[in-house]
Amino acid sequence: MKKLVSLTVLTAVLAGCTDLSTTDTSSMNGYGEAEGFAEETLVTTAPTPSLNDTYLLAAAPKYYIGSAYKVEDVQYIPVEDLNYNQTGIAGIVPAELNGTKTSNGEVFDINQMVATSKTLPLPTIARVTNLENGQSVTVRINNRGPFVNTRIIDLSPAAAQKIGMNGQTKVQVQVLAEESTMVKNATLGNAAQQAQTSQPVIETTVTTTQQPMPVQTATPAPIGEYSVQLAAFYAQDSADSLAARMQAYGKAIVVQEGDMYKVRIVGLNAAQARQVIDALRANEGMAPGLLKDGRWINADSI
Repeated sequence: MKKLVSLTVLTAVLAGCTDLSTTDTSSMNGYGEAEGFAEETLVTTAPTPSLNDTYLLAAAPKYYIGSAYKVEDVQYIPVEDLNYNQTGIAGIVPAELNGTKTSNGEVFDINQMVATSKTLPLPTIARVTNLENGQSVTVRINNRGPFVNTRIIDLSPAAAQKIGMNGQTKVQVQVLAEESTMVKNATLGNAAQQAQTSQPVIETTVTTTQQPMPVQTATPAPIGEYSVQLAAFYAQDSADSLAARMQAYGKAIVVQEGDMYKVRIVGLNAAQARQVIDALRANEGMAPGLLKDGRWINADSI
């Protein structure tokens, strides 16, 4: 059996499973390796597993989007994008990470059809096609990475083997909208059911007697310098729909930047921004980003 050869022991095997909202990963190469070391080039030769739809569509411990972060001075903003369809270079997740926790609380399994993404929600279901031979595999994206700007996705050894990858390969990555929505709903539904089971009286009282921690806008105040970003979309109607639903938290607008439509709550002072962020995390399961005078800052810095 071939073995994956590395020139150094991994020094941070859990680098792919942490919240990167405050982390500058410019000193990392992929999954915590020091810059300058060789990439993995071989796939383990374990038997190729059959496609497991039950595993692919199972509820995750949490639905994770996360805040903006940087890789080698390039900023990435995680977003929900059911129209995602990109081509780029794919790599292979090191087999040494087998059994470690992913960013959404799952356990990485080298024998499952799983993958990483810098920006897509976790979990997301996608089809990855090897553009060198036309072979495709359906994967469950359940971890952040790769933390280098030269690759758009990394596949588990099993998924890489299924499409004939022996190293870095040009691929097409296309989100499967229906399947991704199914696994999102299963995850959020499972989380809501667990919360209701653990605190049935409190949850019922909050749901039926008050709005979910809206920003206090009745008191006149000067226009604030803070904006809270909820999400970004390629489809304007999706952004408009979310903005309409988020009016309870403040002045939600859609800002077009390039080909993306970003939903933000604007005109907040520091106290209001803190209140909005806390409310979105608690009531919507979101991981909002924070801007001050149009520049990204740590969402927990205020």
